[in-house]
Amino acid sequence: MVANLLRLRLLVLKNSLLRSTWQLVAVIFGALYGLGVLFGAAIGLIALSGAPVSIARTVVVLAGSAVVLGWVVIPLLTSGIDQTLEPARLVTFPIPLNTLLLGLALSGLVGVPGIVTMLGSLATAGTWWQHPQIALIAAICAAIAAATCIVGSRAVTTLSATFTSGRRFREAAGFLAFIPLVLLGPIIVSLSSGIRNSTDALPGLANALAWTPLGALWAVPSDVAVADWGAAGLHFLIGVATLVLLTLLWRRSLALALITPAHVTSRSRGRGKLGFLGSFPATPAGAVAARCLTYWIRDPRYARQLLIVPLIPALMFFYSRNGPLELLNSVGPIVALLLSLSIFSDLSYEGTAFATQIASGIRGRDDRLGRAAALGSFGLPIVIIFTIGSVWISGSWEVLPGLLGLSLGIFLSGLGVSSFSSARIVIPVPGPGDNPFKAAPGAGFTTALTTFATWGVLGVLVLPELVLAVVGAATGVGILGWIGLGVGIGLGSALLVAGVRLGGAQLDRAAPELLEKLARQH
Repeated sequence: MVANLLRLRLLVLKNSLLRSTWQLVAVIFGALYGLGVLFGAAIGLIALSGAPVSIARTVVVLAGSAVVLGWVVIPLLTSGIDQTLEPARLVTFPIPLNTLLLGLALSGLVGVPGIVTMLGSLATAGTWWQHPQIALIAAICAAIAAATCIVGSRAVTTLSATFTSGRRFREAAGFLAFIPLVLLGPIIVSLSSGIRNSTDALPGLANALAWTPLGALWAVPSDVAVADWGAAGLHFLIGVATLVLLTLLWRRSLALALITPAHVTSRSRGRGKLGFLGSFPATPAGAVAARCLTYWIRDPRYARQLLIVPLIPALMFFYSRNGPLELLNSVGPIVALLLSLSIFSDLSYEGTAFATQIASGIRGRDDRLGRAAALGSFGLPIVIIFTIGSVWISGSWEVLPGLLGLSLGIFLSGLGVSSFSSARIVIPVPGPGDNPFKAAPGAGFTTALTTFATWGVLGVLVLPELVLAVVGAATGVGILGWIGLGVGIGLGSALLVAGVRLGGAQLDRAAPELLEKLARQH
């Protein structure tokens, strides 16, 4: 049965990759990247064999603790990722619980992250190659630590799915957990400056982590190397006890997940209340705009793209706190870029429901116009407010016309680019009701490639207002800023109209092919 589960996991993965060439290419690149990381880690660990025991201990414990913590925390942010053998899909099969537990654990190992983690952990034995007995102990501890990573990630995922099965709870938790990732740069900078002020910070941190489930097993070989047998035994017991407790916790939560289906909540709207349909004109484009604006508010897959917008000013303020405040002036253009290109492939979120729109006979031009209007209804005020607010804080009012022209040019031109690109590009995205941070195999590479391509196109299109804004700010010639404002509004509007027309024509021609692509993705 365990072998059948593993074959099923590989078969589903194979079929999902064969449906998309880009996903297959992305997985291959991911595997090559993993091999590169593994090779670099192995070389570094072997090189530590010539270092003092204290240094080797610090590096191995800190790195190992980070790996264990990553395996436990990341599934909370990307719940459902790589869940080929999801318990909910196996609930109808009479598989013994212990057999299912073992099969799911081994399936977690069969993948690029699992293989790289296991081999990288075993490579810690290379640090002690000059002492074969210690190297053997390091390999045993590393194998247990790698198993702890996999079991811990599965336990956390299953437990969170069991007790937080409400969709809104999962979405809110994912959004809140995503914020520290966005602010990771300032966090790392602050920690680095603190560490530089204390030479004993890293060894002290490693010694503290050695007495936690994160770093206990990684500290055992160095304890043996200095003949601290008592500490070695205690650290080993902590590590083994952690694996046992996580296994029991996973078994219990898995048993609950098999008998407690996830629930969803819904709400009804009173008679006569049309929502946004009552706020837009009674035209095809107005209907599309109202529907898309509802998506932006109620669909977490759309809403997650807005999460970073209020954090951009905080990031810019942090990086400019010890320098000129003029760095804050980049907030408006950055927000305009992110907002305008947030719909560069928004048809991907429609899935097979796009067939309903095709059957309705809505023209492509109306669809493009409605989607752009929905985003523009709140995106344009945000861009204007952020641009003026950043200039107000920095006190550089003389650059406002050029900066506002650049921000509006980027936003309007970006809407035009997105109106055309979303009629051609379909990328793997989470399905309706899935965790908004879920990703299919290879989806990250495909999304990054298409995102950078649209960024490049937009960068070329906004060169006129960009040059006028930069030259006007550098030379202090105010008239250039006002010219840039006119160029940004005029050229951006023209590109928006062109994007709507070209994108609409493309959508009219290729709607059946797009529906076929969407059906393959979902």
